[in-house]
Amino acid sequence: MPRADLADLVERGAQVMTVCNACRYCEQYCPVFPAMERRTSFAKADLAYLANLCHNCGECLYACQYAPPHEFGINVPLTLAEIRVRSYEEYCWPRALGGFFRRQGVRTAFLLAGAFAVVMWLLASIAGRARLWPTDRSADFYAVIPHAVMVAAFGSVFVFSLIAIGTGLVRFWRDVNHNGRGASGPADGVRPFVRRARPFGRAFHDALTLRHLQPGSVDCVSSEEDRSLWRRWFHHFTLYGFLLCFASTVVAAIYHTVFGWLAPYSYSSLPVILGALGGGGLILGPAGLFLLRRERDPALGGGILKGLDESFIALLFLTAVTGLALLFLRHQSGMGVVLVIHLAFVLALFVTLPYGKFVHSLYRLLALLIDAREERSTSR
Repeated sequence: MPRADLADLVERGAQVMTVCNACRYCEQYCPVFPAMERRTSFAKADLAYLANLCHNCGECLYACQYAPPHEFGINVPLTLAEIRVRSYEEYCWPRALGGFFRRQGVRTAFLLAGAFAVVMWLLASIAGRARLWPTDRSADFYAVIPHAVMVAAFGSVFVFSLIAIGTGLVRFWRDVNHNGRGASGPADGVRPFVRRARPFGRAFHDALTLRHLQPGSVDCVSSEEDRSLWRRWFHHFTLYGFLLCFASTVVAAIYHTVFGWLAPYSYSSLPVILGALGGGGLILGPAGLFLLRRERDPALGGGILKGLDESFIALLFLTAVTGLALLFLRHQSGMGVVLVIHLAFVLALFVTLPYGKFVHSLYRLLALLIDAREERSTSR
């Protein structure tokens, strides 16, 4: 959607929320509707908050008496999906890269991975130690790409991604928290979340269990007549697979820097076990989500997120596949090629984290934290 249409999008979102606020039939489905009821007007920041609080379970669309073909044309999942993508663009850093949220796709993922493969090979060649086809089969990754090259490449990309993601989250927090003062009392800032363990813990519990992908006792919908728990489970595989792979990387870094234990590690070592389990989750989860999204009703807003979804799914899946392939082929002569390909996909994944579907989970976590604070404040 062109940037000039932002005012129209806010106006439409406010109209949809106003109708929902008058009806309130769906107030028990998810946190969006109670949070909506705590507001009497809906500015841009209010809508960004509600959009990121939405888990896109889709149940409200099929329960709504004002949904198309009604003349009101109320479609909460689609409207909030549009606003959600716009919020990513508005809060991202640098803002000039906000348009990347609209341009991502599987082709972009492959182009980035290909470019990084060339860069990694050139850096290794300049360092004078590049050996794509090692003959000793020692599984020495640093004989292909020196450790210093890996640290420089991944360290710089990781730091940039952290800064970009952190800046976007701070912008979102300041905008939404400030705007919410009129609805839920004076804003207390960040520290009360730490002191008040109950709402803080509830928000993390809801985020980690994806409780709102199963509203009430109703399974997540793919269409009006199709409900199942699979979408929730595939999200779990993806989330915990990612966390396990991250834990594997952290443990391996501790092994290397603290204990001086150099890779490769044995199959029974903690980094390998964590990485293998995480890789399995990142194969099952993204593959399942890719298949499910193709069967999901387009009216739920999947088309708006198509590029973000598919590029992120592809990068996660291919990172896991190449990582497991590297694990089992590390003693083969082609290990160097597999290593370069794997590192290229990992770099492509890292550099797109601030401008892809990954931020969706972090913005949602902040929205859940704000919701927990608001609910606590209004229940006093």
